[in-house]
Amino acid sequence: MRTPYGLEIIESCMGCKASREGFFCRLSPSVLRSVDVVSRHTVMPGGAVLFVEGQTPRGIFIVCSGKVKLSTTSKEGKVLILKQAAAGEVLGLSAAISGTNYEMTAETDVPSQLNYIGRQDFMTLLQKESEIGMRAALWLSREFQGAYRDIHDLVLARSSSGKLARLLLSCAPKGVLGSDEMHLRSAMTHEEMAQRIGSSRETVTRLLSDLKKKRLIRLDGATLVIRDRTGLEALAV
Repeated sequence: MRTPYGLEIIESCMGCKASREGFFCRLSPSVLRSVDVVSRHTVMPGGAVLFVEGQTPRGIFIVCSGKVKLSTTSKEGKVLILKQAAAGEVLGLSAAISGTNYEMTAETDVPSQLNYIGRQDFMTLLQKESEIGMRAALWLSREFQGAYRDIHDLVLARSSSGKLARLLLSCAPKGVLGSDEMHLRSAMTHEEMAQRIGSSRETVTRLLSDLKKKRLIRLDGATLVIRDRTGLEALAV
């Protein structure tokens, strides 16, 4: 069954045919049945807010399809996009387990299907199903390692141009030879790029212009094309 957003509806975890390394993917059938009992599947349009930074945790969200933008905001109102969560990822896990407020804001970037489990139901699953407890510990460990790498890149990068180069490379298709031109998978506005690298929109506009002059990138209408991946990688070091 398809929705008005064109998404293929996943009715239950047991019936999901997608094969991915997600939080609840590839659990044993008996555990998946327990998950289905307390899950609520929902489809949301792009721009829907799942939870807000500082909010008391209500539960966790598993991304079944689509993308979710995770961000934080400073006291001055400056927004920093921390990452974009894709299918298989879980949102709000650390807050739900610890009972502390959500550390960030989660907003759907495109129409997405999500699997929601209330906090109390999830805590009961953790107590009853050791398999879920082990998966939660592994996921939190990966989140910590990912946060460390992101902080290293954001704080210790030599320049804003290096941060932007890394961002563009992260959006490039995988497995393409360095000499080949690559069309970016997702189009971001200059403001979104600035929020991803902790800079200003004006700075991003200037840096993109510099990259075009160096023939590292070009624009095909609204599509950004990486012309020289090797050169961009050198800038990102």
